[in-house]
Amino acid sequence: MSNFIYSLDKAMKEIMKNPSNSSSHLDQLPVCIIGAGSSGVTAAKSLKEKGVAFECFEIGSNIGGMWRYENDNGLSSAYRSLHIDTSRNNLGYSDYPIPDHYPDFLSHFEVLDYLEEYAEHFGVRPHIRFNSRVDKVEQESDGNWRVTLASGESKRFRAVIVANGHLWDPRWADFKGDFEGEQTHSHHYRTADPFKGKNVLVVGIGNSAVDVAVDLCKSAASTLLSTRRSAWIMPKYIMGIPTDRWSTLFSRRLRLPTRVSRTLVRWLAFMVTGDQARFGVPRPKHAVWREHATLSQELLPFCGHGWIRVKPNIKVLDGTHVIFEDGSREPVDVIIHATGYRASFPFLDRTVFEVADGQVELYRRMVAPSRPGLYMLGLVQPIGPTIPLVEIQARWLASVLAGDTVLPGEREMKNEIRAHQAEISRRYVGSARYTLEVDYRSYAKQLFGDIANGRAAA
Repeated sequence: MSNFIYSLDKAMKEIMKNPSNSSSHLDQLPVCIIGAGSSGVTAAKSLKEKGVAFECFEIGSNIGGMWRYENDNGLSSAYRSLHIDTSRNNLGYSDYPIPDHYPDFLSHFEVLDYLEEYAEHFGVRPHIRFNSRVDKVEQESDGNWRVTLASGESKRFRAVIVANGHLWDPRWADFKGDFEGEQTHSHHYRTADPFKGKNVLVVGIGNSAVDVAVDLCKSAASTLLSTRRSAWIMPKYIMGIPTDRWSTLFSRRLRLPTRVSRTLVRWLAFMVTGDQARFGVPRPKHAVWREHATLSQELLPFCGHGWIRVKPNIKVLDGTHVIFEDGSREPVDVIIHATGYRASFPFLDRTVFEVADGQVELYRRMVAPSRPGLYMLGLVQPIGPTIPLVEIQARWLASVLAGDTVLPGEREMKNEIRAHQAEISRRYVGSARYTLEVDYRSYAKQLFGDIANGRAAA
């Protein structure tokens, strides 16, 4: 009832402001938002501000998504020691800055506090239906969408915004041979306690892999980190200043290209930490701007202390041991796969939408051209902060759904998608891994330009 009253109240206010628009809200179905994490709450806030009627469904009992440690929705990948890699000044939503009393790098507890404050400040929470799992989303013959909940309830919407996140469905590595020990995924890692006194192998060298290795290495009997291509390791601080603020200085204030700004930051980091190869972490063959760097203040010192040893890719699993591509053989009790996630949407049939074979068919990384009314929010992996970028996406979507920004035709949208995919293939190492990649600055500029022009570019 509260959602209906909210929608009707907004529609009446719009009529009073501009009677000529009286049919724009009253004769349309509402919009469905799936998920109430950092993407879903900003989508709700943006639609509310535009007077667009909506309902938001959250599978868990509260907001926060992955940032709610041990979330009862069963989908959070947060471990106890998790801290975000974007510093406070660059992390928050544009119209609700993170207060200065928070540290430079927030823990997941503090990110959740901030999200709750944001939702409360903008009156979002009353419009979210908790403990409401979406089981099926189908497009009907008239172009509208039917959303069916686990309870059996079924409702029609004019559009669906999918904001359920893409860091919850673990992707596992597949190796030859047999392993007699335990295997788990970083998605299930919480604390170092279960691994005390054990020989642990962490597969991967992304942020989660390094965080897990650093967290458990002091209490484990031994800690190995296996990587195929290695990665550029960047400290979280350079000369006492968070590293991403140096990036902001170069890219936003000095307006240097992303390639140049990231290369400059890499050289600054070299002056602080020296050659990472000296610590046993091989230097990648690719340039720093061709792949995501890994941020860690502890990895190189911990390697220097001998608490973590970096190994090449796994060649074969050999019972209680693992043989690596350099021919070395190590005893291992537990393998932790920190090998990323699949972008999964269990409520959508694969014929409707899927991310497969390193390809994603989304105009402006949000719009499914052949499925009008289906929008994917937060399905991006940016160079730069995610939360403020998703806020810009949400404002763009709200502008489209309010009729203030017009989309191009399907053909033009598909041309834009192909151009983006070609750029990803040219720019990034192993481009399939970077299917969801966007450059924060250029992407944000596109979206703001569309909103300002009232028409999305082809």
